[in-house]
Amino acid sequence: MSEKYALVTGASRGIGKAIALKLAAELNYNILLNYASNDEAAKETQDLINAENVSCDLLKFDVSNTEETTASLDKWLQDNPEAKIEVIVNNAGITRDGLFMWMKPNDWHSVINTSLNGFYNVTQPILKDMLTSRFGRIINVVSISGLKGNAGQVNYSAAKGAVIAATKALAQEIGKRNVTVNAVAPGYIKSDMTADFDEKELKKEIPLNRFGEAEEVAELVTFLASRKASYITGEVININGGLYS
Repeated sequence: MSEKYALVTGASRGIGKAIALKLAAELNYNILLNYASNDEAAKETQDLINAENVSCDLLKFDVSNTEETTASLDKWLQDNPEAKIEVIVNNAGITRDGLFMWMKPNDWHSVINTSLNGFYNVTQPILKDMLTSRFGRIINVVSISGLKGNAGQVNYSAAKGAVIAATKALAQEIGKRNVTVNAVAPGYIKSDMTADFDEKELKKEIPLNRFGEAEEVAELVTFLASRKASYITGEVININGGLYS
């Protein structure tokens, strides 16, 4: 069995789950599946990935916690010395929506910590090995909110906007080592995060007149993780049905 792995954060459900499954099925990657709390969902996703004839290891840690993340990744790498993590998909993110004027400090910090600090906590420890190997794919799942802003999501927009800027800067730092860094910016995608949205009203604003599917985001991420995307780096690719460009 191949020792090539893709690490996907926040991958027990939704977009992360779809990405992990597609990377396993189409690119034959073993999967490191990170999740924060839902053991049952993570185990179900693990079983689906194992059915693709690759291995799937569960890594339970909160990406916003530097010590916890570092300890979990270090232990796994020590236990799997032959393994190469070729792909990182920074997908973990949370929302704590509300008007900025009333926003509590925890609602600000928890959203920033998960998306932005999570990107640092997960990517930085693995990067050296990618640079040594002269191959890697870093793909950050951001949001339309980080590009155009969204009322009631100043914290989320700030977090995702910062990851977009980090994507562009890191791409310039490490391109010479054949490690690409790109971001994918979904619009309205059917998931737990959009379950309470008024789909009937919102889809009127979308030229394609529907919400996207998690599998459609996974297709784009899988393309960026593949050899077909070797000359694409520093890009933010919208996937929003024409809502914003």
